[in-house]
Amino acid sequence: MNKQDLLNRKNPPQITISAQRELQIVVAAFIFNADKVLLIHHKKLDKWLPVGGHIEQNETPDAAVLRETREEVGLEVEIIQTDSTPFCGNMKQKLCVPFHVSVHSVGDHDHCCLNYVCKIKNENVEMNNRELKNFAWFTKEELNQEHVSDGVKAEALTAFTVYEQANLQ
Repeated sequence: MNKQDLLNRKNPPQITISAQRELQIVVAAFIFNADKVLLIHHKKLDKWLPVGGHIEQNETPDAAVLRETREEVGLEVEIIQTDSTPFCGNMKQKLCVPFHVSVHSVGDHDHCCLNYVCKIKNENVEMNNRELKNFAWFTKEELNQEHVSDGVKAEALTAFTVYEQANLQ
């Protein structure tokens, strides 16, 4: 099955998540600068991924995106998906809406990943050498490189669409 078939699937396969398997909630940030998205080469996993990581106790997903982005690449970003629900009642804070949520295996446990689209506020990338091997900015076409997995490529292409639509408004 090719990438387009996966993107066009109306009925994705149903996966049962075992209650005996640990599930951790994480965030991922697809960070844009003009017509390019930032991916990092993660040392431990040896994979090209969006910036991201675990949500800490008492931390909102939005705060985790901002913290992980600062920690991994030293960037200040703005999350661009907003919630149009009016601020009312006992609401304390409105959070951004992920463009994609999925569960994936990371070996002995699973991650429930909340994926966000962000745009940079500063352009000075400061790579965290303890966690990362490298980083690169990718155009849509450059996502077709062999070292970018099909899953990351599909999510990044969807993020490009969200980003482009947000910039048209």
